[in-house]
Amino acid sequence: MTFETHTREFSVSTHGKGTYEISSALRGFVSETGLKSGQLTVFVQHTSASLVIMENADPEARTDLHAFFDHLVPEDLPFLVHTYEGPDDSPSHLRMALTRTSEVIPIHEGRLALGTWQGVFLFEHRTAPHTRRLVVTLMGSKE
Repeated sequence: MTFETHTREFSVSTHGKGTYEISSALRGFVSETGLKSGQLTVFVQHTSASLVIMENADPEARTDLHAFFDHLVPEDLPFLVHTYEGPDDSPSHLRMALTRTSEVIPIHEGRLALGTWQGVFLFEHRTAPHTRRLVVTLMGSKE
């Protein structure tokens, strides 16, 4: 059995705070490699955005996630001092620290081994639009 490694960089444009599904881009990358089994690692190269595997069938689940994080880390906390880029500066870093900057997803029979209602999302924590960079690496075999 021969193992291969494939790496690609992706950009995701956001329109401010929220979740942006990237599952189809990941599926396309896996398909292009021709690998049938292995592990896909997704990494976001930012300190004010993160990744989350979340329900992708009912958008209300993500609405609740957004509301929860707004409640958990509001932008008007009086004790925050890192506000150089605005009131969402420090809260965006705190939200990132509470989530993840990488996810590892198994590849089985040439597909992402996600559950029926799972999607992979970039979780933007800043109010302003941004272009986020992701590095994706797939290690596996064609068998």
